[in-house]
Amino acid sequence: MEELSRLFRLAADHAADYRRSLPDRTVGVPVDHAAVTDGFSGPLPSGPRPPEQVLAELVAAAEPGLVASAGPRYFGFVVGGALPAATAADILAAGWDQLAFNAVTSPAAIAAEAAAGGWLKELLGIPAAASVGFVTGAQAANTAGLAAARHRVLADAGWDVERQGLLGAPPIRVIVGDERHGTIDRSLRLLGLGTDVLEPVPTGPNGAIDVEALRAVLRAGAPGPTIVCLQAGNVNTGACDALREACELVHRHGGWAHVDGAFGLWAAASPTTRHLVDGMELADSWACDGHKWLNLPYDSAFAFCSRPDAHAAAMSYAAAYLVGSGGSPAGADLTAESSRRARGFAVWAGLRELGRDGVAAMVDRCCALARRFAEGLTAAGFEVANEVVLNQVLVGFGDDARTDRVVAAVQADGTCWAGGTTWRGRRLMRLSVSNATTSEADVERSIAAITRLAA
Repeated sequence: MEELSRLFRLAADHAADYRRSLPDRTVGVPVDHAAVTDGFSGPLPSGPRPPEQVLAELVAAAEPGLVASAGPRYFGFVVGGALPAATAADILAAGWDQLAFNAVTSPAAIAAEAAAGGWLKELLGIPAAASVGFVTGAQAANTAGLAAARHRVLADAGWDVERQGLLGAPPIRVIVGDERHGTIDRSLRLLGLGTDVLEPVPTGPNGAIDVEALRAVLRAGAPGPTIVCLQAGNVNTGACDALREACELVHRHGGWAHVDGAFGLWAAASPTTRHLVDGMELADSWACDGHKWLNLPYDSAFAFCSRPDAHAAAMSYAAAYLVGSGGSPAGADLTAESSRRARGFAVWAGLRELGRDGVAAMVDRCCALARRFAEGLTAAGFEVANEVVLNQVLVGFGDDARTDRVVAAVQADGTCWAGGTTWRGRRLMRLSVSNATTSEADVERSIAAITRLAA
């Protein structure tokens, strides 16, 4: 056992050393992908090797290909870091090696999910009676929410989709904003609905759905099973749909309102930004990531549903060898996974570390730093193309070709990392401020680097 303790301490020390290096580490550098691949390649050894040797070989192979995405100057995609307590809890979760199928296979894992799920609903203003599935990411959360929606709207039409499938089922209308995230489309493919069912609704100047256009689309279709996908946090601009008005409109037409709130739903956790998601509690299902703005380790996300019966009917299953835990649906009843890792421990620890005020302060700080990015780059003579309402900033540097050159130069420089995107037919730099450790000094340093490289 002493050898096991030494091995685990070595792994934890390597992880801690890496995390300590992030504030000073070059964020992104050109990588020799062939060399990284070679480091992991070679023949499978014919015999066993000492675990400490294997660990050292893994560290040596991985180090050249690690991206400092957990650091304070990584502004690509919508990526947070991982809070210290949450990371430590994830280390424990790996050591405990629990099967979080239900309360029989791991009472602790399910209890942690139940407690953390209650805190999440309280923070986000989601009804206390809603179910919470702890899933891998917003893709899985959207899929679970839309599976519950598919179940409910077809059941209301007298069709049991879990038993009868979709062949011969009443057609389902799926109404979406034209700037929805691509995971909505993939969820529809996975659920057998396909993307031909999509009825896009135009969005306004900052990317939020046009409610009057939504009204017109709802009126234009025949009554029947209807799902409307709304958004809290446009992936490019951060814009949030008018959720109260939209949800009330959907329900007047007998539809199901699903909210993709991968990162934007966290606006509800701060009194400063809560107005942006006013009315979100009226929706029927919600998708939200933990490994984005909440700064939990990968993979962590949440599928909430106002109708736990529909959620469980869509996702759960039974088998003769399985032992149920009784009580309300939990664990694998609410996800598409049976062999589930106990990701609830890290969620519980991260929320305990921050507390209600800490979550709100983190949201406020990231939004303020995004505004500072916009102010600084505007002052430097560049164009900020969106209204900065949350933590997303779009920047243009002239024509598309020049913008792409600036993005590539910033990524190669390594002071910070930002990605490119296409929005409204233009190439733009996309900055997402999502890391709990990002400081004003990090933003000022990044503004100076971007300005220098764009000159």
